[in-house]
Amino acid sequence: MTNFDKADLMTAIITPFNKEGKVDYPGLKELTEHLINTGSNGFVIGGTTGETATMTHDEKIELYTKFAQIIAGRVPVIAGTGSNNTAQTVAFTQEVGQIPGIDMALVVAPYYNKPNQRGITAHFETVAANSPVPIIIYNIPGRTGIKISKETLVDLSHNPKIAGVKQCTDLEDLEYIVEHAASDFLVYTGEDLQSLTAKVLGAKGVISVASHVYGSAMREMYDNLDQGKVAAAGKLQRRLMPKMQALFMYPSPSPVKAVLNAQGLPAGGCRLPIVDLNEAEKRQLAVHLGLAESALLHKLPLELGV
Repeated sequence: MTNFDKADLMTAIITPFNKEGKVDYPGLKELTEHLINTGSNGFVIGGTTGETATMTHDEKIELYTKFAQIIAGRVPVIAGTGSNNTAQTVAFTQEVGQIPGIDMALVVAPYYNKPNQRGITAHFETVAANSPVPIIIYNIPGRTGIKISKETLVDLSHNPKIAGVKQCTDLEDLEYIVEHAASDFLVYTGEDLQSLTAKVLGAKGVISVASHVYGSAMREMYDNLDQGKVAAAGKLQRRLMPKMQALFMYPSPSPVKAVLNAQGLPAGGCRLPIVDLNEAEKRQLAVHLGLAESALLHKLPLELGV
């Protein structure tokens, strides 16, 4: 398994699609190299940002296999395997866990069914017990309709096959988990706005969307923090925050794909029910990113300043 020691800026990578709506694998390789060169030191493939809710089983297996080959062990890879069906999640996690180069499985809280905390615990313990790789819990109440309590997460942190959590709630929960979880439990925020504060609190880092666009600045921010340059790190986070917010002003990943396409990087369109930004929305997004109103209608420089 690839070492997670340095994996503090992990990108939840988009899935580039070509004009036929199929996965653009040459584009995925180009984008991956760009992200590594701009500071990403780990990836989640097949997460929310990757639009895998719209992908078939076979598409996901092919995507994960080819992505692991692109990474070739250089940085850690976490692959999304979760659903609201425990048996199905077990089966898919077993399959994905056999792919060479997949280090961990990201397992989302079981949405729609709305189990209680005891049911949530049983779900994750069952998946973990049957998984060939460690699992990362994905706690994102805004999308699933349920919240895994901080106490439940701390309890699950002591399961040797549950390696960590991608936590998308408030900082109070994050602080509690960092303070009380098993010492080797990997705590990542899934909220870009919390990137700096989460690491200051003792989290491992962030699983990020904004790093597609602002990876160099986020890398500099974390490096400053690691070097004790707290004021410089804080200044970067303050400059990044409104831009991070803007990347979610329309359903994700449509804003980040619009920016990547304008930069000349391979992103392609979104799959329904997510729609691509129209011209008016691109103009609004550009303004919120601090760019000229027409900026996203033309090719941008590869590096956007903060």
